[in-house]
Amino acid sequence: MIAAYILIQTETRKAAVVAAALRDLPDVSDTASLAGPYDIIARAQAPGIDELAKLVTSRVQALDGMSRTMTCPVVHI
Repeated sequence: MIAAYILIQTETRKAAVVAAALRDLPDVSDTASLAGPYDIIARAQAPGIDELAKLVTSRVQALDGMSRTMTCPVVHI
């Protein structure tokens, strides 16, 4: 299993709508609002890096009100 934090920029006044939609995705375990260049951070999990990429590109980025994402996979060092 691979975990990642997804930093999300939304369209103006769409952060609440996007956050609610993210919480409905089964592979997203947590969301929080942010202050700064990103509006939302979400924690997601997937079986592997390819599945994580598919989650972000086909499900997260497809949500209404999305503007930009940056995916940060969690690594253990």
